[in-house]
Amino acid sequence: MTRFLVVLTDVRPVDRASRDERRAPERRRQVVGASSREAADRIAGAFMALGMVRAGRQRVKVIAVGRRYGV
Repeated sequence: MTRFLVVLTDVRPVDRASRDERRAPERRRQVVGASSREAADRIAGAFMALGMVRAGRQRVKVIAVGRRYGV
């Protein structure tokens, strides 16, 4: 079964030509798990209403973790 993570991160200032999330990920503020895409989207929508996200200082990411087989 596919699970989803909703991650609220700080936006890193642009100081390099490229961003590599594997070597230098953005600092996480909040991580919430969800069992369906619909639930993850609702949580992400709530995070997107925050002032820091609307001001561009934080961002919301929805990440699929695992896979569904035979469904």
